[in-house]
Amino acid sequence: MSGQSPRRRHSPAVYRRRRIVLLIGVLVVAAVIWLLVAQPWRGSADDGTGAGTQATPAQTQGAASDLPVPNSTAPAASGAATPPPEGDAALPTETPTAPACAEGDIAVEALTDMDSYGSGQNPQLSIRLTNNGDTACTMNVGTTTQVFSISSGDDVWWRSTDCQSAPSDMLVLLAAGQTVTSASPLTWDRTRSAVGSCADPNRQAAPGGGASYHLAVEIGGVSSTESKQLLLY
Repeated sequence: MSGQSPRRRHSPAVYRRRRIVLLIGVLVVAAVIWLLVAQPWRGSADDGTGAGTQATPAQTQGAASDLPVPNSTAPAASGAATPPPEGDAALPTETPTAPACAEGDIAVEALTDMDSYGSGQNPQLSIRLTNNGDTACTMNVGTTTQVFSISSGDDVWWRSTDCQSAPSDMLVLLAAGQTVTSASPLTWDRTRSAVGSCADPNRQAAPGGGASYHLAVEIGGVSSTESKQLLLY
């Protein structure tokens, strides 16, 4: 016999502990692999941010219920451009396939928020147009095609295009019988406009005292059939 002592065997409890530790190690490795492959956190991230940034068909195509507003010629408060309405009027990602609107099918109206204005009250001007045709049609209703003008008799006091900057096109699809209106009104600051006078703070003020003025509008090459009267006090 050799001089080596016999190898001592471990107790059953030691083997059980080793098996438990090995099993836990296997489970941890499996869990890590599952997390890397399944990536369960991506679902919650998409729910939290993806829905807010991905445009839906309704958001990108719109419903053609509002019109953009051209720049006001007021030198200060209303001198900034009004952006197109969100979700309405424009078809920015697709070009409508309907034919162009016939002038005889489109009715254009000049609108004001009131009939008369006291001292310090500025008229708010809008356009309303209706497709009176039997079929849908397309029309450019962008600010490049819009004209607001204020006259007193034969004297044109103010025109929206005199000081307009960065006009844009906007092609919309008008269903048969559909009516669209300005997204927000355009303010007339009760002064006389002229090309090159936009920054002049001393532009001639329109007389009040019950003086009568008339608003005429044009959009997409179609003019309003009647002007809208307003009185200044």
